[in-house]
Amino acid sequence: MTLLCQVYRSARRAQTYLFVDKQRGLQDVPEELLAGFGEPQEVMVLALEPGRRLARADAAEVITSINDKGFYLQLPPSPAELHARERAGD
Repeated sequence: MTLLCQVYRSARRAQTYLFVDKQRGLQDVPEELLAGFGEPQEVMVLALEPGRRLARADAAEVITSINDKGFYLQLPPSPAELHARERAGD
């Protein structure tokens, strides 16, 4: 199953991205989330399918979230995640 996905960057929060179904756009995203997200800035369009490699998310999880909730919100990595990445690079 392939999902054509629009990715937006937050104008207010660094490294925060919103993934939505390209055809539905932002209509399923709660107003409260958009208010905190700021003006969505289009970044790219992706053809997502399970197994596709993404930098910080599992494609199958992104697809499931978009199908269930209408969006996937990617937040910046936590300090623990950053530390784990640094250790993995040693």
